[in-house]
Amino acid sequence: MKRRDFIQKSAVASLGTFAFSPKSYSKIIGANDRVRVACVGFSDRHRSSHVPPFKVLQKEMNFEMVGVSDLWNRRREEGKAYLESQLGSKITTYRNNDELYAAKGVDAVFISTADFQHALHTIEAVKAGCDVYAEKPLAETMEDARAVLKAVKESSKIVQIGSQRRSGANYWAADEFIKSGKFGDIKMVELMWNVNQPGRWRRVNLCKDLKESDIDWNRFLMNRPKDSFDPRKYLEYRLFWPYSSGIPGQWMSHQIDTVHWFSGLAHPRSAVSNGGIYQWNDGRKNADTMTTVFDYGPADQPNKGFQVSFTSRFSNGAGGTKEIYYSNGGELNLDTNMISPNGGLSEGDARGMGMQANLLPTLKIEGPKVETGSNTGGDSLTFEHIKNWMQCVRSRKTPNAPIEAGYQHSIATIMANAAYRTGERVTFNEKTQEVMAGSKVFKY
Repeated sequence: MKRRDFIQKSAVASLGTFAFSPKSYSKIIGANDRVRVACVGFSDRHRSSHVPPFKVLQKEMNFEMVGVSDLWNRRREEGKAYLESQLGSKITTYRNNDELYAAKGVDAVFISTADFQHALHTIEAVKAGCDVYAEKPLAETMEDARAVLKAVKESSKIVQIGSQRRSGANYWAADEFIKSGKFGDIKMVELMWNVNQPGRWRRVNLCKDLKESDIDWNRFLMNRPKDSFDPRKYLEYRLFWPYSSGIPGQWMSHQIDTVHWFSGLAHPRSAVSNGGIYQWNDGRKNADTMTTVFDYGPADQPNKGFQVSFTSRFSNGAGGTKEIYYSNGGELNLDTNMISPNGGLSEGDARGMGMQANLLPTLKIEGPKVETGSNTGGDSLTFEHIKNWMQCVRSRKTPNAPIEAGYQHSIATIMANAAYRTGERVTFNEKTQEVMAGSKVFKY
């Protein structure tokens, strides 16, 4: 889909008002073949954000949910009951992905498992011949990132990374404005994600119910170090490294992805981080407050580039979420969806320096505000993103958030995590494709 057509046609407001013509799909080769889909990991995210768009789109696009794979017997049965009630199709349960793919009855999968598993589960899926919608972060180590990039590139499979900003009309418009040259060079980007939610990422009651006999703990660990069974690490994995980096992988990965997209740069030149557990001393190992500062720019031009600051806290929600891009002529604010001359070089200041003012115009970017709640439900960006994936499964065209986008955001999130955990200034080695904390390769 052309960018201009996307911007004009895809600035939808809600699921209830969304409409499209099923006739448009009848001309695509294979449109009469039903696409059989399975859920890998029946998570809260899948229930609240994947199922509603799929429910609206499945009939017209001839998709059908047919299976659910989950290590926990309770989640398998809950998934089967919920998906059958919502989607009207018979759901087969699988104890693990080996069983799922051995059945050879699925063409595509939604992956919404633990953060560290996304890359590994995507590799399993494409090797089994399935197209994939994989939640972010794509990978939490460079070893996993390189492996999944290689596996997907060697396959012919469609892989959409769950970075739904890439299906937002306002983000496409921002990208077009920046790339047109009208914005000027990016000089600074401020990213923020603040909440005050004590229960965020906690599953207290579920942890009490989970028994080791209910799951395959060793299969859950995959390639992570051997560890004793811990229901919190299984259900509250976002709080514990090396199962998740927490803030960088869950939240920063969304916002830093737009930096790569708009700038055309694949990763930061360097990163430094600071933070800690300042509020929620509940046994977690991942920070509840964190700030990372990145340097971006061409590797061979150290005097050219820009800075990106990302800050997040769990103790106070003031400020909410922000994504603001600054040039010498003003700002592009993706919180307000406004381009403005705010902070730009004024006529008077420019005249005094013998320069020409370069103030930006005041423009409104059309598109919805990003939903950042813990259960996003049917937010329009996720709806558009899943629709784009389903379209690309049909057309075999590259989706809005391809595997390269996931690889790139993984580099940045791993750099942020490495800087926080080591206290070192972190860089990226282009030749080895490794994140370097000081002079050492960062792993765990």
